[in-house]
Amino acid sequence: MSVYTGKRGQPFELALTYTNQIYQNQGRALINKRPTPVKVLKSKGTRVLSGFFDEKSTVDYDGVYQGKSIVFEAKSTNEKRLPFSIIQDHQVKYLESAEKQGAVSFLIVEMRAVREVYLIPNNMLQKYIKNAKEGGRKSIPMNDLEFYAFMVESKNGVPLDYLSVVDSLMETAA
Repeated sequence: MSVYTGKRGQPFELALTYTNQIYQNQGRALINKRPTPVKVLKSKGTRVLSGFFDEKSTVDYDGVYQGKSIVFEAKSTNEKRLPFSIIQDHQVKYLESAEKQGAVSFLIVEMRAVREVYLIPNNMLQKYIKNAKEGGRKSIPMNDLEFYAFMVESKNGVPLDYLSVVDSLMETAA
């Protein structure tokens, strides 16, 4: 029996889209949701009746903040850990490649079980993924998220003010 998991993070993505609109309205950043490429087989007007995902997407969001490129993937889970099974290999590789080119790259994850959102810097994600490939844990436990990742809070009139965390990351990198 297969379990449908699509759209589980849709309310979270809507909150991120709203946050990004606020950032744009404030002139703080320009961050966009990247569409997943779809090959349309049949349509009627502007409505797609059938199709399939043409290729793997890169990550969910990209844009510019303070003259730097930003790329990130958004994930949502009901578990009290971040299972790597919900992160695609090509997404991990894209985050790493983007960072090597000078982008600020990260994973932002909604932990629905505890109603918290965390920003996981790419270097932290890569370390855990590498450890998993060498036989270690296949997830990041909640305790590690609380200790090593950064909680994203609602502040400055922004529902998910992840740029406050990005500011801290950029300061420590400088």
